[in-house]
Amino acid sequence: MSKIRPSKGAPYARIMGVGGYRPVRVVPNEVILETIDSSDEWIRSRSGIATRHWASPEETVAAMSIEASGKAIADAGISADQIGGVIVSTVSHFKQTPAVATEIADKLGTGKAAAFDISAGCAGFGYGLTLAKGMIVEGSAEYVLVIGVERLSDLTDLNDRATAFLFGDGAGAVVVGPADEPAIGPTIWGSEGDKSETIKQTVPWNEYDSSGKFPAITQEGQAVFRWAVFEMAKVAQQALDAAGISPDDLDVFIPHQANMRIIDSMVKTLKLPDHVTVARDVETTGNTSAASIPLAMERLLATGQAKSGDTALVIGFGAGLVYAATVVTLP
Repeated sequence: MSKIRPSKGAPYARIMGVGGYRPVRVVPNEVILETIDSSDEWIRSRSGIATRHWASPEETVAAMSIEASGKAIADAGISADQIGGVIVSTVSHFKQTPAVATEIADKLGTGKAAAFDISAGCAGFGYGLTLAKGMIVEGSAEYVLVIGVERLSDLTDLNDRATAFLFGDGAGAVVVGPADEPAIGPTIWGSEGDKSETIKQTVPWNEYDSSGKFPAITQEGQAVFRWAVFEMAKVAQQALDAAGISPDDLDVFIPHQANMRIIDSMVKTLKLPDHVTVARDVETTGNTSAASIPLAMERLLATGQAKSGDTALVIGFGAGLVYAATVVTLP
């Protein structure tokens, strides 16, 4: 018989507050067209993107995260020193170590919160949310801050016609805390590493000096589109099934903001009813990878398109190829 005392965590976990930060500079398609042979109409028809935000040198990964986190903490009605864990999902923090989460935790005033980064691309927010839920139910933290943040403008090849128009910068954060009833459903997550070449960094950092080419993100657009539309719709349905609900029970759908055509196709494949509010933040924010879901969530709540207590399906998918989907109650 084990002598280890059982954990004394909360029975369930929930999202308590959400915050977002978008850089000041708004970049319209006209700026992108200065370096690629395309048109505003083509970009909008292929992606649905009209504008995106690009960070200034002062709007670092840490700085944007701190701004978004401060809003999430205030929205949750707690103080920073109550946070026991800080999880940051990003692929655009260029220091291998230390984790940017440690800097964020310190500057927010969390005391000695556990702090670490994860790299799960556009599914990173879902991965972080799942880890936070586990920490709270297990009892290792009462409140956990989950941040998705990217400066993808640093990893964008402005001469690449296939990707130059896609990416934006920003940070989104949520506070996850204890709950008396289920408010974050089971996560359906996984990876398909045999398809990892479809979205990748062009060259690794240790080859940068010899190649003379700065690392950028590239992708095989059609292959990613087919995978996202057909395979991720199946994952989304599995998340609904795991939560014990049907599309009719949903109030909100918040998919990763990769591409408007992908979003619309998933809505059609899932046969979502007309009453379901669908996040389409990609139009003015672009693809912000790990930040896209919390940023879209924050905007829906701020504009009144979604309300506290709504049932939402969230799904992220991207480089790896990795994915994560779950059903949540909105804060």
